[in-house]
Amino acid sequence: MAEINNSPEPTAPAAAELSPVEQAAIVLLSIGEEPAAAVLRCLSREELLEVTQVMSRMSGLKVETVKTAMQNFFDDYRQQSGVHGASRSYLKRSLDLALGGDIANSVLNSIYGDAIRPKMARLQWASPKWLADYIANEHVRMQAVFLAFLPPTLAGSIIDALPVEGRDLVLLNVARLDEIDRDLLLELDELVGRCLASLDMQSTSIEGVRQVAEILNRVSGDRQQLVELLRAHDPEVVSEIEFSMYDFFILSRQPEVAIMRIIEEVPLEQWAIALKGAEPAVRDAILKTMPRRQAQSFEDMMRRAGPIPLSRIEQTRQEIMAQVKALADAGEIEIQLFAEAVVE
Repeated sequence: MAEINNSPEPTAPAAAELSPVEQAAIVLLSIGEEPAAAVLRCLSREELLEVTQVMSRMSGLKVETVKTAMQNFFDDYRQQSGVHGASRSYLKRSLDLALGGDIANSVLNSIYGDAIRPKMARLQWASPKWLADYIANEHVRMQAVFLAFLPPTLAGSIIDALPVEGRDLVLLNVARLDEIDRDLLLELDELVGRCLASLDMQSTSIEGVRQVAEILNRVSGDRQQLVELLRAHDPEVVSEIEFSMYDFFILSRQPEVAIMRIIEEVPLEQWAIALKGAEPAVRDAILKTMPRRQAQSFEDMMRRAGPIPLSRIEQTRQEIMAQVKALADAGEIEIQLFAEAVVE
């Protein structure tokens, strides 16, 4: 093996001055006698003489020179071989032999997944719909890996918010996940980084609006007067707050008398659109309050409607909730804006 040290040596070639043959000689000197002999057996007579002559003249190589030669070798190898990284099982076997099981597991955990889990945990504060929109344009395998690192509840909500026609392929790819190679993890890390950067830029307004909506929903005094005071400061923000207060899901907890009045106000055609893909609690609250004949007509209308774009469903729900708010503002119905605790 070549003598390698950190001291200056006037006869040793600098890293930037290495010829291809000198770099090959350094690689052969670095890999040990048996592997080097296996490589030399593959060379022609002229190549063997040239590289061994260079090897015999080398001494006092700087660490940086060796590192440069080895790095160049691996860069060339990756480009020409198509090999971009080892699988976890390959590394596990190699590291077990080199380091022993306990140390190997520690190294693998640092390489595969553990570093990204704290970042993924921060995404639990984001809206599932927002996350679904963010990953919608990623390739299906990346969507699967993204969901695999999230808690099942959040992952399920994101699946619900993804386009219907692609959900089965995403779930299939999640089911097929076993080993995730390092390149895919690096790609996931970049995606999560971009996601967190976007979340950081808008999380204050999103969470702030939602928090104010939750507070106002629990105010026992003149809620509308407080809303109007806020509107005088910032009408746009108040519109967002009211939208968040009158979420479509609150229909599931309204008294039957309020639901009956809302059903009278909203055409059956709108319900047929708005209840597509709605939570069972909302759907049940509406259907059980409809007169029997009207409920039958509604079910027939739902079957005939077929697939409906999500954007149209959301727009129809917003229109219905605007009508609900108008009825509440006019004092025609009393709306329960949050789930109150009950005593048996």
